[in-house]
Amino acid sequence: MARGEELRADFEKLLEQFFNQLREAVITGDPGWMDELLKEWISARTQTDLESRESSLPAILNQIHQMTFSTAHENLSEEDAINLMEALLPIFLHSFEYAARQEMEQNIDHISRELEEANANLQSLDKSKSDFIAIAAHELKTPLTLIEGYTAMLRDLISNKKDPMQSEVLLSGVDNGTRRLREIIDDMIDVSLIDNDLLSLNFQPLWFNQLLDVLKGEFEDVVRYRALNLEIHDFPGCGDMTFGDNERLYQAFRNLISNAIKYTPDGGRINIDGRQLPGFIEITISDTGIGISPEDYTRIFEKFGRLGNVSLHSSGKTKFKGGGAGLGLSITRGIIEAHGGSIWVESPGYDELNCPGSTFHVLLPMLETPPDPKLAKLFHPLSEENLDSPPSMD
Repeated sequence: MARGEELRADFEKLLEQFFNQLREAVITGDPGWMDELLKEWISARTQTDLESRESSLPAILNQIHQMTFSTAHENLSEEDAINLMEALLPIFLHSFEYAARQEMEQNIDHISRELEEANANLQSLDKSKSDFIAIAAHELKTPLTLIEGYTAMLRDLISNKKDPMQSEVLLSGVDNGTRRLREIIDDMIDVSLIDNDLLSLNFQPLWFNQLLDVLKGEFEDVVRYRALNLEIHDFPGCGDMTFGDNERLYQAFRNLISNAIKYTPDGGRINIDGRQLPGFIEITISDTGIGISPEDYTRIFEKFGRLGNVSLHSSGKTKFKGGGAGLGLSITRGIIEAHGGSIWVESPGYDELNCPGSTFHVLLPMLETPPDPKLAKLFHPLSEENLDSPPSMD
């Protein structure tokens, strides 16, 4: 009935308790003596037992009943054996009924919890669909309006043969609108690739200090316009060569810095720092922004996981609480995890008045060779050199 030395020892104690209770039930004639022990056994059922929906205790009771009958038949006279089993039969019947009823109630409670969880997931999915519609309408409306408006003005300008310099301005507006639409579509494609495990990585030599410096240059105008202080620290490991997909990691860290800029009020600070760990490098992006509630730590990495009311966000991507399709952090997580890393966030909480800030942690493996054997052979001489600084970009 119980396999394994430890399990047999524990089961022997349980059986001893069972027969002690069984003795009291026979002496008193009250089958209720068994209830407390049976209830304790039922409450000890594992999650696997509950999910399998199998009735375990009545089967064990049946084995105990059969073994008791067999033992009585072998060791007692026929008359004593019959008298004993007559005394035990109502107790076992009560135990069978009680165990079956208790297990059924426990299964019903478990199924109810599963249904509640499934219902909550369906409601969350329905809300995600609603959020997607709201976000798509909000995000796509602005560039489409720009394109329509500039196109109409350009049409009028051409028909009236006005200043060609103004045509350049209008064409630039159309270009900005189409570029923004392209970014949204590209993000949706990336999310689809990540969801279907189709994201391919092109591993190349990589230096994080160079990657972060390029990103700092990209955001230079935005940081100056918003009066933000973006500081990148020189931390251990950032100048060491590793292997990764430069373009995808650039995209991931660009999303994180852009996210910090969007949720940090004008005049705030954004710090990028890190540390070297055995076989890994940890990079942190901290800001003095509005922060994140602990219950939203997971949600922000989900698709369309934007917080707050979509209609209250500004349409500019670099303005405070600027717009976005809510895909950036989901894509970032997919890229980081595809590299064998992980990402998480810490924040004291959400407070737009006091701005407690938040810190995103990115943990990535430091690779001496790329995972692809062909690339590893190609870059083997470079790996042997163990360069401490990146080659010149000139």
